Amino acid sequence: MSPAPHDPATDRPTDPTVAADGPVEQVLLAAPRGFCAGVEMAIKALAWMVRAFDGPVYCYHEIVHNKSVVRRFEEQGVVFVDDVAEVPHGRPVMLSAHGSAPEVVADARERGGFVVDAVCPLVTKVHHEVKVRAGKGYQIVYIGHEGHEEAVGTMAVAPEAVHRVESTEEVAALPEFDSPVALLAQTTLSHRDWADVAEATKERFPDIWLPGRSDLCFATTNRQSALMAMADRCDAVVVIGSANSSNTVALAKLAKESGCRTVLRVNTADELPRRDDGTVALSGTVGVTAGASAPEELVDAVLAALAPARGVEEVRVTDEDEYFPPPRNLRDLLAAIDAAGVLGLGGDPGARPPVNDRALPASEVLAALA
Repeated sequence: MSPAPHDPATDRPTDPTVAADGPVEQVLLAAPRGFCAGVEMAIKALAWMVRAFDGPVYCYHEIVHNKSVVRRFEEQGVVFVDDVAEVPHGRPVMLSAHGSAPEVVADARERGGFVVDAVCPLVTKVHHEVKVRAGKGYQIVYIGHEGHEEAVGTMAVAPEAVHRVESTEEVAALPEFDSPVALLAQTTLSHRDWADVAEATKERFPDIWLPGRSDLCFATTNRQSALMAMADRCDAVVVIGSANSSNTVALAKLAKESGCRTVLRVNTADELPRRDDGTVALSGTVGVTAGASAPEELVDAVLAALAPARGVEEVRVTDEDEYFPPPRNLRDLLAAIDAAGVLGLGGDPGARPPVNDRALPASEVLAALA
């Protein structure tokens, strides 16, 4: 038998009861799944930095929470660090999609290298809300996971004003505030995890300020909706993604809460349970989805391993057309490099059409790095 699947919260191997009698009859494939717009932007940005600079390129924290993606960049010479002080002076550095504390951004720029901040615009929105509310004298109740990079970076915007909670018990333990109160949240939370805590906070502070638009990431919500649209038809659900990916863990938890008896979170197809003959030890109808940091090549490998007798049915709840362009300073750098290359070959830089970044999927960019 192959290595056992991993528990979605701890990444420790588990031994779930799997439906193992007979082959997989059909796969229901969630859509949307996999890379969100913020991850698309961050991965393409780091790939272009790898090609624009002689190595090594440094990245503060993992660019996204996926082992396969991080390993692919490490193979290209990217060095991931947890402290910008580890970056040699003058070396290029990227700041991860999860957002960084203001002092981290400042320290990176002071080191004198080329700095690209690949923070997701949705996280930037929350940072801005924290800054504005704190500046107006609010105390901020922030729903987020302890130690998560996004939560750490957001809280650092106004540490004296932010109070992190992730349970109704923690809401009840908050002090009474003499100043107005605002409610904000980590973007990658499960709506179910967020809703109870948010409701308890609103009951505790009836006059609480709420943002005009939810802080929860639309991609996270869409992936959860797609999973729920097919969960009741599944004998088992496979969630592709890493244990440190908050939205991936939320998908696995949601599948379990929906009543599905067998829920497996795997990093790759190699972690699927196998019979002695090498076939996957699942049967019946298997649902497949992927967290927002998981590349489509991992999905393709899982589908190939499942080999459903009656094929794959995509269950789509919405189309996503959101697009986040690369950071401006990186776009300017790439345009300058491209123009210099064309000019060096005797061409006219002004006649060269611009690269259509929007039409270039990050999964293809990632695959090209192999």
